[in-house]
Amino acid sequence: MHIISIQDFNTPELAIYAGLSETQLLHYYEPETGIFIAESPTVIIRALQAGYEPISVLLETKHLTQDFLSYFKTINIPVYTANAELLTKLTGFQLVRGALCAMRRKPLPSVSEICEHATRIAVLENIVNPTNIGAIFRSASAMFIDAVLVTPNCANPLYRRSIRVSMGTVFQIPWTILENYNYQVLKNLNFKTVALALDNQAISIEDKNLMTEKKLALILGSEGDGLTPETIASADYIAKIPMKQGIDSLNVAAASAVAFWQLKTHGRS
Repeated sequence: MHIISIQDFNTPELAIYAGLSETQLLHYYEPETGIFIAESPTVIIRALQAGYEPISVLLETKHLTQDFLSYFKTINIPVYTANAELLTKLTGFQLVRGALCAMRRKPLPSVSEICEHATRIAVLENIVNPTNIGAIFRSASAMFIDAVLVTPNCANPLYRRSIRVSMGTVFQIPWTILENYNYQVLKNLNFKTVALALDNQAISIEDKNLMTEKKLALILGSEGDGLTPETIASADYIAKIPMKQGIDSLNVAAASAVAFWQLKTHGRS
């Protein structure tokens, strides 16, 4: 690695940290996979451990420690560094814990590849808030969910805010895109689909039949409109979280944590 002291943020190599939008990062190497930005030493290390390839690192000088740099000792990449005062001029850097790393995305696996041996998966339909995506991934990782699928209109799990909120768990739980909203592929893999929705036909997530299903795909909908009528109509189950009278719903991230815990595979704790 090459440690480079920063004097000028107009250096073209630093544009990926401050000058490019998430969409531009996503398409950076098109037609190949794009790049993303990981924040904080802990999250960066989790990405490295998951096999993501770093392009460069931007560090506050105090993070030039032997411990952290040891993760890059066999990688020939630039490590840009400056003191905290200078780095605050870089948009957003004051929001992170002293470290940014640009990394290449990896090709996404197929749905069947990540779901073949899974018993509990989460499907996120049209959830557009990166904060909610990150929080759901963090709950999924903690609450025994084996994989996550996102529909094409969801915020990407490797957007910077999603990664930050997830605390890097987006690198620890398998995920991919469910193209064309093809829920039939899950049924073909012997999953029972569960639409989490406020519906007159909904059963409680505590329902015994639901809890004893061997393979469940829990489908969560967008922040405003929830699941589409088509998704609800095609689901094997419609379920809701029992709540105190007068309260009809939770934020989708909070609801996901409750549902994941309740419907985890029997025997997990």
